[in-house]
Amino acid sequence: MMLLISNDDGVLAPGLLALQQHLCQIHQIETMVVAPERNHSGASNSLTLEQPLRKQALANGFISVNGTPTDCVHLALNELCPYPPQLVVSGINAGANMGDDVLYSGTVAAAMEGRFLGLPAVAVSLNGTKHYETAAIYAKKIVEGLLKTSLPHHQVLNINVPDLPVDQIKGIKITRLGKRHKAEMIEKSMDPRGREIFWVGPPGEIADAGEGTDFHAVQTGYVSITPLKVNLTALEQLPVLENWLNTL
Repeated sequence: MMLLISNDDGVLAPGLLALQQHLCQIHQIETMVVAPERNHSGASNSLTLEQPLRKQALANGFISVNGTPTDCVHLALNELCPYPPQLVVSGINAGANMGDDVLYSGTVAAAMEGRFLGLPAVAVSLNGTKHYETAAIYAKKIVEGLLKTSLPHHQVLNINVPDLPVDQIKGIKITRLGKRHKAEMIEKSMDPRGREIFWVGPPGEIADAGEGTDFHAVQTGYVSITPLKVNLTALEQLPVLENWLNTL
């Protein structure tokens, strides 16, 4: 059996290496790593359509691609994998992907692309940049469980791990997405040649971190697992809109 591993922090990211080193320890599992050549945080589900994709095999066996996280999984599953993987695993991201952040996350997008192409998928993020070992240990434990009882193909598991030593993790909780306030304002400045430049500001403050959310679980020392679905249809609004349509 094979696992396809990708990320959005780039092929040289420490979280990617930690994840691969732990997942390859699973009995009778082979891993294949296909990841972006550079950091693509915030790339969401973007595909590269205006230029060709190129791959490069690195000395450690990882494959680098000059594209987005979605490109990497798309290329791997359609061309590079010698046979279909059992599971797509994305991460370990440097920083959490919780609440509204999942809409922008390249880490989650790589997992979503696996789901789009018919495979169960997992996204793994660390709420910091220190304890990748902790996140890798929990990723391995969760993946082992999934290989015994498959995740439905229409879902993605979004995993967020507190940035703590493994002996300080209190357990695992199944959660819902929390919510942030609207993002901060754009930051405007000037480049050395006197031209205006703009920086996207930091994310908004947390608006919903109540019990049961991913924010609450991670803040209280638990690994958070949130099942994500892709159908964005507001089903409860369909009859409302039908009634509205009749008034036109």
